[in-house]
Amino acid sequence: MLNLRTCAAKLRPLTASQTVKTISQHRLAAPRTFQQLRCYSAPVAAEPFLSGTSSNYVEEMYYAWLENPKSVHKSWDIFFRNANAGAAPGTAYQSPPPLTTSLSTLSQAQSLVQAQPNVDKLVEDHLAVQSLIRAYQVRGHHIAKLDPLGISCVNFDDAPVTVSPNVGFYGLDESDLDKVFHLPTTTFIGGNESALPLREIIRRLEMAYCQHIGVEFMFINDLEQCQWIRQKFETPGIMQFTNEEKRTLLARLVRSTRFEEFLHRKWSSEKRFGLEGCEVLIPALKTIIDKSSEKGVDYVIMGMPHRGRLNVLANVIRKELEQIFCQFDSKLEAADEGSGDVKYHLGMYHRRINRVTDRNITLSLVANPSHLEAADPVVQGKTKAEQFYCGDTEGKKVMSILLHGDAAFAGQGIVYETFHLSDLPSYTTHGTVHVVVNNQIGFTTDPRMARSSPYPTDVARVVNAPIFHVNADDPEAVVYVCNVAAEWRSTFHKDVVVDLVCYRRNGHNEMDEPMFTQPLMYKQIRKQKPVLQKYAELLISQGVVNQPEYEEEIAKYDKICEEAHARSKDEKILHIKHWLDSPWPGFFTLDGQPRSMTCPSTGLNEEDLTHIGQVASSVPVEDFTIHGAGLSRILKTRGEMVKNRTVDWALAEYMAFGSLLKEGIHIRLSGQDVERGTFSHRHHVLHDQNVDKRTCIPMNHLWPNQAPYTVCNSSLSEYGVLGFELGFAMASPNALVLWEAQFGDFHNTAQCIIDQFICPGQAKWVRQNGIVLLLPHGMEGMGPEHSSARPERFLQMCNDDPDVFPKLDDFDVRQLYECNWIVVNCSTPANFFHVLRRQILLPFRKPLIIFTPKSLLRHPEARSSFDDMLPGTHFLRVIPDSGPAAQNPEQVKRVLFCTGKVYYDLTRERKARQMEADVAITRVEQLSPFPFDLLQREAQKYPAAELVWCQEEHKNQGYYDYVKPRLRTTINRAKPVWYAGREPAAAPATGNKKTHLTELQRLLDMAFNLDAFKDLA
Repeated sequence: MLNLRTCAAKLRPLTASQTVKTISQHRLAAPRTFQQLRCYSAPVAAEPFLSGTSSNYVEEMYYAWLENPKSVHKSWDIFFRNANAGAAPGTAYQSPPPLTTSLSTLSQAQSLVQAQPNVDKLVEDHLAVQSLIRAYQVRGHHIAKLDPLGISCVNFDDAPVTVSPNVGFYGLDESDLDKVFHLPTTTFIGGNESALPLREIIRRLEMAYCQHIGVEFMFINDLEQCQWIRQKFETPGIMQFTNEEKRTLLARLVRSTRFEEFLHRKWSSEKRFGLEGCEVLIPALKTIIDKSSEKGVDYVIMGMPHRGRLNVLANVIRKELEQIFCQFDSKLEAADEGSGDVKYHLGMYHRRINRVTDRNITLSLVANPSHLEAADPVVQGKTKAEQFYCGDTEGKKVMSILLHGDAAFAGQGIVYETFHLSDLPSYTTHGTVHVVVNNQIGFTTDPRMARSSPYPTDVARVVNAPIFHVNADDPEAVVYVCNVAAEWRSTFHKDVVVDLVCYRRNGHNEMDEPMFTQPLMYKQIRKQKPVLQKYAELLISQGVVNQPEYEEEIAKYDKICEEAHARSKDEKILHIKHWLDSPWPGFFTLDGQPRSMTCPSTGLNEEDLTHIGQVASSVPVEDFTIHGAGLSRILKTRGEMVKNRTVDWALAEYMAFGSLLKEGIHIRLSGQDVERGTFSHRHHVLHDQNVDKRTCIPMNHLWPNQAPYTVCNSSLSEYGVLGFELGFAMASPNALVLWEAQFGDFHNTAQCIIDQFICPGQAKWVRQNGIVLLLPHGMEGMGPEHSSARPERFLQMCNDDPDVFPKLDDFDVRQLYECNWIVVNCSTPANFFHVLRRQILLPFRKPLIIFTPKSLLRHPEARSSFDDMLPGTHFLRVIPDSGPAAQNPEQVKRVLFCTGKVYYDLTRERKARQMEADVAITRVEQLSPFPFDLLQREAQKYPAAELVWCQEEHKNQGYYDYVKPRLRTTINRAKPVWYAGREPAAAPATGNKKTHLTELQRLLDMAFNLDAFKDLA
């Protein structure tokens, strides 16, 4: 009704000054808004067509008439003149009078309306044309010529665009094809013309939406963005290229194509996952980079799968060709710096001048595993970090480009998880350009069996990303689309997808036979002329280049490849560090070694501890109302602890973070509900109880020139978010990046990031990373899903040898340097404090896995004194017994080795049984690398004692299988190492509380029954 009333009100008489004023107001406002007028000179119901969508159309016509009366049909001119002259809406248009009308009435009507065409029909026809235009915009891509093979199997459920000669679908007929129709403001096909014949309208829409580019954008709920895209694709003649641009495109195609052909000639039986069938990818990427560089970007971070990777390294990143070619030499020795990876997984970092823009640009291609799309969140995290460190809050200097395969883009859930980070405040990278190499096949699987959606790119619709489908055999269309994509990202800082519809000339790899499973497709591919040949023939026919020039371009690049191949034979050693994707200048020595092999004390002076504690127990912002009963009590308790010089778990974490911030170390803590903490212990973000969205982060109010602290609740994702934080940690060694799982066992949905990146990352790619995983762990009767962080899995992947006692100088630090990651389970807040600080004070970076407590967060005995955190103190890899047993070690009958929370159960039980002198309890705080030296000392200290490993986890889980062989190595296998704990089980824990308590009591009975193992011995 609002539209109807507005339209009627707008048709009331206007003075000349009002007309001018109205035009200027409405032409300046975008989008238009209309104020509702409440006074009418006639009932609007008297005008039959002023209803529904018709009123919108009449408004459009009216504004066009106000600007230029000749721009509308004569009948509309008369109608609006009459309305402006004062005719009520009911009389401005009247149906033709019946035959019985008197002559006086007839003459009166004729004097009011000079000509009376069928306005109803006119409105309907214009609305039909609007519907037709919109149909092309919405569904024109359905009939675009996207498939270079001409065999597309994309199925659309909704009706395709119906066009001439069947325009009757829209209420039009053949006779209307030459009628002139006024164009709505939602199209740019007119160029400088405001009206066109229907036949020309259809022709221009066909050219815009149904050729080699298919544009999906009408689902975007932002008018400005839709208009921007329409303008880019509908404006007549907009897709024009100069001869120089065409020659550049040809030269890039030559390099892309001849590179693959060179590799095929030299190493025909080697896997290289070549780009044949989508050679246009290289010009596409270079176009995106050129345009982005022109818009101010100086750092591009890329992620891609293996197909075409060597070509991208050679022709986009500009990796030296001899470094690529030598990788094919089977006699090449590996440098002693890790286990390495296959050539089509390696990354690269390179800074160079962009020849098109003459500006510096840094390109980084992130190394990746075979797990398709796993690198997506890693790239985004690295991009976010680089933006953060250079103060690029809008993504104008640093951007990411992600390449995908069609099957993986549709099939891998991590794609969806990564898209959903794209607009979150602490995760956005302000727009990513996604390029899909759409081979129309996944290994051997037909798209009809590989996805339920029409396109592989449909996942991008969830974040309103425009999707540009383009026939990869039309290089100019591809380059145009890539220019638009880069401009979109620069203009709106949102994601965009380029879908290169192409084919795969060979099988999944060069050794694979695709005719087994796709015979018809590959028969067509065998006939397909390569895109370089097609484009060269086109340019020669246009006179842009001649045959000798084309052949000279080919010969020039072939010569470059041959010379590089000759130089590659001089390479004898493969240095993986030459393929590093994230160098840390200044952190290591020039040859990539740590600057020392020592770690300073991780203690802190008392003044800093007290200051951090006081801020942690206060609200450093005025007029800020915190939660009364709960949070006020928590802060008050913290204040009392600081006065008593003690810390609990949350305060120890606060102390570690706060002290590192003072030293200029950025800290980023991310994960599900980490701001408050799953167990309501952290409260790093305070919320004003009276003002929505008003928050306070006391940690950012500690010191005048401190580093910033970022704490952010993540989306409900583990795989995507952990990958993102790993990427963030890659960018700089001078940051402490932590990811906390809601419960420890939830990390298993991020297992790919742990298995493929965190655990072997340095060995495969010579890439150190100091990410910290906080995994809540402990058997507390909470059931099988909220108990175990699966420590056995992390320990199984540790690279230390259980049967060899390390002979090392600077044992503790050197051991850390040689391990692949550090695994700890702290039993005191002070040790937690030290291990977090040590992570930054070490002269190198290793991933740190911390099994964090749940009940110990509030356990009255799980407190530490300031004395354990002062200068000169360190992280304790092992905490020996300090009670009566340690005073008379010869009298001790049993040593219980344990880790984590079970220590408090054991000490309570030992005290209840009055066995403090008979049983010593030694805590192993650092499980990996295994503290051979300290545990050897402990075992020798109690010569007559049995050695027992005690754990609350089931026997086939937890730490036992890892600890037992190493503990036996420390004592030269002189004694058995017994086990006290739960029996083997399939599930991590029981779901029954009584069973849990029964199991715990059985565990304690076994631990303190000194005769438990006599029969077994």
